[in-house]
Amino acid sequence: MTALTTKASRPVGLSRHQERSGITRARLIQSAEKVFARDGFEAAKLEDIAKDAGYTRGAVYANFDSKEDLFLALLEREISSRIAALEKEMDKVRDIEAKLRVMREFFVNKTLDRRWTLLALEFKLFAVRHPEVKQRLAAMHRRFVATRVGFLDEIMRALGRELPASAHATGVSLAALGDSLALEHMLDPSLMPDEDLRRIMSDFFDSLTSTPKKKTVK
Repeated sequence: MTALTTKASRPVGLSRHQERSGITRARLIQSAEKVFARDGFEAAKLEDIAKDAGYTRGAVYANFDSKEDLFLALLEREISSRIAALEKEMDKVRDIEAKLRVMREFFVNKTLDRRWTLLALEFKLFAVRHPEVKQRLAAMHRRFVATRVGFLDEIMRALGRELPASAHATGVSLAALGDSLALEHMLDPSLMPDEDLRRIMSDFFDSLTSTPKKKTVK
């Protein structure tokens, strides 16, 4: 349903200040993606992000508490976008096996996104060494993993199959393998070419989701 808007196409109840603040925040996140991808998380400077967005450093601190806070906002936007895209693709098919194939492609394609894989790995390493950031990242990770594995849980039940571990552990395992393979590909594509990476990820996904549910003996 389309939201009601004013004559200036501003959502009802949203002040001009809130609207400007939302635009500023979105531009900063967009510029942060460019600078983080170019320089890496730790080397990236808030001044460069602000400049790219057309603002001063003060605008960054008016919207985010720190560089870590800005990266988490960027990460949340990226994950939300991916989940929305997954939901859209899954809604296009009705057959349960087809939905499972859509999920497999989701994990495989995520692995092929080199830029985000590298950024996510770098930030995870940073978070592990910083307890407060680690706590926030883990909470966000649990929240979004729950959404993805919720899809997988429903599909497995409908197919009468069972996972070798919890849905959460399965989802994390798929993501972790994908990150590792992507890192090896970036290090030496001749040893881990795209086609092998796709095949390994697809086979691993299939191995985790192909076991029939055991019948309970009465």
